[in-house]
Amino acid sequence: MLSEDDHRAAAEAILKAERERVPSIQLSKMFPGMGIADAYRVQDLWADSRIAAGARLAGHKIGLTSRAMQMASKINEPDYGRILDDAIYNDGAQISAGAFIRPRLEVELAFIMGEDLAGPGCRIHDVMRATEQVVPALEIIDYRTEVPRAIVDTIADNAAFGAIVIGGRTIRPFDVDLRWIGATLSQNGVIEESGVSAAIMGHPAAGIAWLVNKLHDVGTGLKRGQIVLGGSFTRPVDIRKGDVIHADYGPLGAIGVSFV
Repeated sequence: MLSEDDHRAAAEAILKAERERVPSIQLSKMFPGMGIADAYRVQDLWADSRIAAGARLAGHKIGLTSRAMQMASKINEPDYGRILDDAIYNDGAQISAGAFIRPRLEVELAFIMGEDLAGPGCRIHDVMRATEQVVPALEIIDYRTEVPRAIVDTIADNAAFGAIVIGGRTIRPFDVDLRWIGATLSQNGVIEESGVSAAIMGHPAAGIAWLVNKLHDVGTGLKRGQIVLGGSFTRPVDIRKGDVIHADYGPLGAIGVSFV
């Protein structure tokens, strides 16, 4: 376990990279003894600093929901990060590509909580009951450290969260079978990715249940009104200035954004 001084130095490295748009050296190289618990503590301190500066906690994101990504990261479970209110965009937004270091984009579903939800023992049906709405979403992921990255680098870096874009048709969780929501992702008119939400741990609410139980371990849970990104069901697509993105969710509508 690293010292609290090391945790604060690591958090400052992420904050500096975020401010200056220049990636930091990997925290796993700066602090070779860093473990998973250390990485989440660094994320806590990063979030505390951003909130002290005026941001508001709007929800959470879940990453590494696919088995292939877990194996690549040498971890046997997902990870999670925070969604802050200054990183939420709506359908049709023009987003500055220069606001990120190395932006990539993923197709996801966002759960809007209708009531508080806490563990332990949270299951898919608990998530479905506590969810007020489900809405299509895109996650912009970003790296504030150099690559290649160890899992502790990703976790400390707020699980690579950059921003979220929300759009399309809002549905109630039981309106459709959430496992079989499909989407295509087009970049500058070319379909680059497609997928189905069952790829997220078999059910997109499964990751939310996992998150609730993990948050219980640190004495918290999900709150009414929070947004939770359930994980990607496509591979990430690199984003550049000038790109126009269109994600088509079929009956659930579409999301379009451009990067300027």
